[in-house]
Amino acid sequence: MATITPMPKAHPVPDVANSFNAPQNKSAPRQRDPRLDFYRGIAMFIILVAHVPNNRWTGWIPARFGFSDATEIFVFCSGMASAIAFGGSFARKGWWLGTARVAFRCWQVFWAHIGLFFFIAMTMAALDLSGAFDKSYINSLNLARFFNDPAPQLVGLFTLSYVPNYFDILPMYLVVLALMPVIMGLEKIGFWAVVTFSVLVWLSANPYMIGLGPDGLELSAEPWSEREWFFNPLGWQLLFFTGFAFMRGWLPKPPVATWLIAVSAVFVIFSMPFGSWKVFLWVQAANEDLAAAIRPTWDWTAQWREKTDFGLLRYMHFLALAYLGWVIAGENGKNLIAKGHSGAARTWSFILGIITKVGQQSLAVFVFSMALARLIGVALDQTDRAISTVAFANLVGFLLIIGCAYGAAWFKSQPWRSKK
Repeated sequence: MATITPMPKAHPVPDVANSFNAPQNKSAPRQRDPRLDFYRGIAMFIILVAHVPNNRWTGWIPARFGFSDATEIFVFCSGMASAIAFGGSFARKGWWLGTARVAFRCWQVFWAHIGLFFFIAMTMAALDLSGAFDKSYINSLNLARFFNDPAPQLVGLFTLSYVPNYFDILPMYLVVLALMPVIMGLEKIGFWAVVTFSVLVWLSANPYMIGLGPDGLELSAEPWSEREWFFNPLGWQLLFFTGFAFMRGWLPKPPVATWLIAVSAVFVIFSMPFGSWKVFLWVQAANEDLAAAIRPTWDWTAQWREKTDFGLLRYMHFLALAYLGWVIAGENGKNLIAKGHSGAARTWSFILGIITKVGQQSLAVFVFSMALARLIGVALDQTDRAISTVAFANLVGFLLIIGCAYGAAWFKSQPWRSKK
């Protein structure tokens, strides 16, 4: 499962608030900061690629080159976007109305999850009933038990005690969102209370960090097995609220320092063979002795790298990547904005606008892409999956999620309403 992000309400990026710790000056001219939605948009394209079954392009997504992947981008940016969307409600309207705003968003995410599940389940059932394929698409998503015995699975689906494979991110996001009123309440005590709570919750999913054994608290994904939620919200909330804290100004923006850039880059580059089988095999092909020295680390760092409970190495790797991305983008995202009127500048401005739009409509795009990925997989099953065919399928998928983003933005603008 690639990320996400699970995933927040689409909000245009505020012009000033999107800068870490930016001062709020209502009289200052506002300049749009593209960083949040740009990186969130990039994550949406990666997530589509990652969810197309047997997709050649998945060999080149971030997950193949380090500990973290697009899920981290999605969750971190979701925390930042939530600070903008909901943090202001708590500040302006108080804790109770802020909580009501979050509850309404949880309601929306819950029904997005339910709708996505039933649409994909229906689609897989229709494919199987057509008799036109030599495989069961219901079984490809491990949904046979749902169709064979729907009554208890329906109850489990609506109570989140049954979270089928492939439908993991939105439930995780839902639970993390539900923790926001707790975080905002603790903030009144002090930031130390927020940090203590978030770290303790993370440790409950990762007790090995303090020598309390390998198994932490987990949520059951299905009553008939020991499978847990693929994304344990008790672990992933740490990353979400890290992004939240940066955007709220609780954490200071990191300095742009040569030594910090160097440390982050070295960590990202040299951790690759320790967190990526792809890179490890490259090292093995080049130097078997070096690979033999690295290989044992995979066993004793397994929990530190674990995706389900969000191991510490994933957190460190993503923070290093996020810092490099923040530096590359420049203050207020100035390095992302095309300068001049050349053809290259206009082309980049056009591309930036598209990626940003996809990032702004991330929830709609995510839900759409999860369904689209399965259909692209079905289409590819009818081909020989040649390089050109797979490239065409992915590019068509990109165009469709771009169309979804612009369509969602158009509907949200409510053009049928009078402008008077």
